[in-house]
Amino acid sequence: MRHLLDVDDLSVAELAAVLDLAEQPDPPPVLAGKGVGLVFQKPSLRTRVSMEMAVVQLGGHPVSLQDFEVGLDRREPAGDVGRVLSRYCDLLGARVFSHDAVARLAASATVPVVNLLSDQAHPCEVLGDLLVLRRRLGSLAGRTVAWVGDGNNVCQSLLAGAALVGLNVAVACPAGYEPSAASLAHAGSLLTHDPAEAVDGADAVYTDVWTSMGQETEAVDRRRDFSGFTVDDALMARARPDAVFLHCLPAHRGEEVAASVIDGPASAVWDQAEARLHAQRGLLWWLSSQ
Repeated sequence: MRHLLDVDDLSVAELAAVLDLAEQPDPPPVLAGKGVGLVFQKPSLRTRVSMEMAVVQLGGHPVSLQDFEVGLDRREPAGDVGRVLSRYCDLLGARVFSHDAVARLAASATVPVVNLLSDQAHPCEVLGDLLVLRRRLGSLAGRTVAWVGDGNNVCQSLLAGAALVGLNVAVACPAGYEPSAASLAHAGSLLTHDPAEAVDGADAVYTDVWTSMGQETEAVDRRRDFSGFTVDDALMARARPDAVFLHCLPAHRGEEVAASVIDGPASAVWDQAEARLHAQRGLLWWLSSQ
């Protein structure tokens, strides 16, 4: 039984296998007659719809549970939720605030568990990102992605995934918003407080919102601290001429990204959103075979 709490729960060969399966247009019904329980402590658009459709395309039945129904760690401890859902479902996924919650759920579960997002990691997003980058750039070894903004969960999973495929990551963030030291240790990554330094010559430029769910009380301070970290046309011009722009969405045009960039010809954002479906389908297919 395997869990995916972050990208580096996969080996180099396993990650390649998941991405290869994601490319298959007609997957077999490997989840026929099986249920996949999906617990959403946080609201969701892309994660819920893409995961449900991935399960359906593999012949399975998704069961999505909202926070008011489960009350994770309020009505019932995460560990008890994992024990109970394992009796009903063949795979589980959880989108939570605290990484500790999905880790405890996985520790008690007797079926594979996928982290659909936590404050520490967002592996499903990065699987889709790597799929898009592989399609756009070909071999990823030696290529560079510039991350501009908060060293958050997506950034940390990107660093983990990049190490597995030989991708360089240049991280530019304000002081105090760096990714964890453990994440930076995954690869020989550049850490700077200067967006221009990170973006110079990059093959892709990636950003995310400055204020994530659960950080709303910090929004004013974050807008001040992230001043100068907007990905605009001038910053994109420092990357390679054929560089792509990435954003995991939702986006705040005029804040972390200019409308002319996210809606412009360099943007691969909508391909990213679609790739979540394919990457997660490949992951569930792979997990079902373990």
